[in-house]
Amino acid sequence: MKVLHVIPSMAAVHGGPSRAIVLMETALRERGIDVETATTDDDGPGKRNGRACGRPLREGDATRWYFRKAMEFYKPSPAFARWAAREVGRFDVVHIHGLFSFTSTAAARAARRAGVPYVVRPLGALNLYGTTRRRPWLKRLSIAWIEAPLLARAAAVHFTSEQEAAQARRLGIAMNEAVIPLAVEGLQERAAQPHRPARDSGGLRLLFLSRLDPKKNVEQLLEAVARLRAQQPGIGLQVAGGGSPAYVATLKARAESLGLAGTVTWSGHVEGAAKAAAFADADLFVLPSLSENFGIAAAEALAAGVPCLLGEDVAIAQEVAQAGAGAVTAPDAASIAGAITRLAADPAARTAMSARAQALARERYSMAAMGERLAQLYASIARR
Repeated sequence: MKVLHVIPSMAAVHGGPSRAIVLMETALRERGIDVETATTDDDGPGKRNGRACGRPLREGDATRWYFRKAMEFYKPSPAFARWAAREVGRFDVVHIHGLFSFTSTAAARAARRAGVPYVVRPLGALNLYGTTRRRPWLKRLSIAWIEAPLLARAAAVHFTSEQEAAQARRLGIAMNEAVIPLAVEGLQERAAQPHRPARDSGGLRLLFLSRLDPKKNVEQLLEAVARLRAQQPGIGLQVAGGGSPAYVATLKARAESLGLAGTVTWSGHVEGAAKAAAFADADLFVLPSLSENFGIAAAEALAAGVPCLLGEDVAIAQEVAQAGAGAVTAPDAASIAGAITRLAADPAARTAMSARAQALARERYSMAAMGERLAQLYASIARR
């Protein structure tokens, strides 16, 4: 079977969606599925990745095609549209990642004309937060005229959590839903190493690891830590993640004004050994986002055996709480501080959460589980 993945950008600056594509390529390759991925040469706002455009490049476990973006907004690429119209017939299934982008619309149109079924992964674009922030009037028009027909004609719409699917249903679009969680890289290796016992509340180490964006609600996390310093003077927060320099500067200024200069460590974007070290040093992973269609950083924390405190609109939050691997909080500073206080007061409970976190990750977020579910989805679509 030959599958084409299409995504507007694979830049690391975009966080989870870019990492997920790489893991999908590997998981599908292990099941004998031939994967090609088409994207633009975007490497973040105003940047290009320098890859050769318009020709196949063997990278990792897939053949990748890069096409020049003509501008930032919508990332249009006429070269991609021409290539898709000419080449999409070579594939059994097209898997489109993202909405409100040129590549998604062009790929769906090319697939329909070629009679090739396609799957759409919305990347949280249909969540309440995603449809009501940043040009909401334009998104309403786009959904009515572009995204709704595109989704209705899809062979399947790939949601990564039940919560993401539930939020999308409120739009009233008839869709063939398929809920397939994402995977965590290196899960088996990390899960084989037991997490260290939890330390007491006096030196509690918190970890935030994600792209820095207003949606992540770091401001309220900083406010919460400021509230906790009086009762837990040894508390520390590591903020790991990159974002626009201007926005990161506002967060650092906020921390300074709250008197957190010696409490918060700013690590920037971390990968590999640096990311593993961040998880190893953490007592509690905190992601109080206002919206997450999945929360891949939280899944990585679970795999590393770190209990999670997640915002109520992080899609996997309820699943984590039900498994006893963490807790859920409202997004305001008082609620976040209260939840941290409760978890900090019981090191034994956090140690038990650590083991349950790894068990949940092995069961739900392994490469094998994701690859098998995707392969089954593609096979059922191809048979139809």
